[in-house]
Amino acid sequence: MSSPIVTGLLAYGMSGRLFHAPFLTTHPGFKLKAVVERNQKKMAQQYPEVLSYNSIGEILNDDEINLIVVNTPSHLHYEQTKQALLAGKHVLVEKPATATLPQVLELFALAKQVNRRIFVYQNRRWDSGFLSLKEVIESGKLGKLVEVHLRYDRYRLALNAKPFKEDAEIPTSGLVYDLGPHVIDQAIALFGPPLSWHKVTGIHRHGSVVNDYFNIQLSYPHQLKVFLTASLMVAQPQPGFVIHGTTGSYIKDRCDVQEAQLDAGMLPTDVSYGVEPEGSEGQLITIDSNNQKQIEKVPAHKASYMDLFEAVYQTLTTGALYPVTEEQIAWQIEILQAEDNN
Repeated sequence: MSSPIVTGLLAYGMSGRLFHAPFLTTHPGFKLKAVVERNQKKMAQQYPEVLSYNSIGEILNDDEINLIVVNTPSHLHYEQTKQALLAGKHVLVEKPATATLPQVLELFALAKQVNRRIFVYQNRRWDSGFLSLKEVIESGKLGKLVEVHLRYDRYRLALNAKPFKEDAEIPTSGLVYDLGPHVIDQAIALFGPPLSWHKVTGIHRHGSVVNDYFNIQLSYPHQLKVFLTASLMVAQPQPGFVIHGTTGSYIKDRCDVQEAQLDAGMLPTDVSYGVEPEGSEGQLITIDSNNQKQIEKVPAHKASYMDLFEAVYQTLTTGALYPVTEEQIAWQIEILQAEDNN
C-alpha cells in the first residue's frame, strides 16, 4: 500500500469536525497531521495527535503535508486555494470553489502549471436520497423523463450569526452560493450541462440583504425540465426528490442521516453509519400496460461520504478520474454567478 497522504485542515469548525476529520482519521490512506486554529485550540480534545498551527502560513510551510483541505468561509476559497497550490500542495476545497468562473478557471490552470490537483468537495453526491434517485433513473422504470425537482428546504428566519453570510458585499453570501452548489451539482451529475436556465431569487427575512430563496429552472434536450429550489421559509419541508416520467413517478424525502450521525459522534466506520431509518423509503409509482398503478417502496442503500475521500485517494495514488470534474464545476459556477431573471 502507498504511504498515507499527509493532510492538513485549514479550520476546525463544524465542517472540519463533521465532514473531514472523522474521515481523514479513519481512512487508512490518509494521515491528518495538522489543523489551523487561530484562537481556541479545540481539535486536541478529540484528536490529541494532530498538530495545531496558528496560521495558514505555518501549515503551508510544513513540507510533509501534501494535501490541504480548504474548509474556511467560502469567500476565502479562491485566495487560499491559490496559496496552497503555490506552496506545492494538492487541494480539497469545499463548495463553492470560487465566486466566479474566471477565478475557478485560473485555479484549474494554476494546478496544471504546478502539477497539483484540485478536488471540489461535493459531498451531496453521496447522500442516500440522491443515490436512490440516481438508481431509479438508471433503471428506466420511469420511461422518458419529463420533470425533475430537487429541493433543499429549511426554516431559519433569524439572520445568520456569522456576519460574512449576511453581507451583500461578499459575492459568496446568500442562499444561492450556500445551497445552490449542492442541487446544481446533483443536476449536473445526473444530466450534464443544461441547454439554458432561468434563475429567480428572493429576499424575505426581516432585515436581510442577501437572497434566502431561489428557483432555477434548467432546460435539457428532449424537453426535460429540472427545477432546483431552496428556501429558508419552509416550515414543513417538501420531498427533496421528485421525478415524473412517461411511465411513472418517484418521490423521496431528503432523509440522509450522515450529518446527524457525525454530529452525535458516530464514526463512518460504524456499521449503522449512513443507513436511513425504516419509513424513509422513496415511493416509486408506475403505470403498467393495463393502465394499472403499481406503488413500490424503494429503500435507500447505505451511503457514505467516505466514498468521496476514497475517490481523492485513488486519484492521487493511481490516477483514477475524480468523479466531480473541472468541467462540471465550471458549469456550476457559471450558473451560480449568472444574474437573476426576476
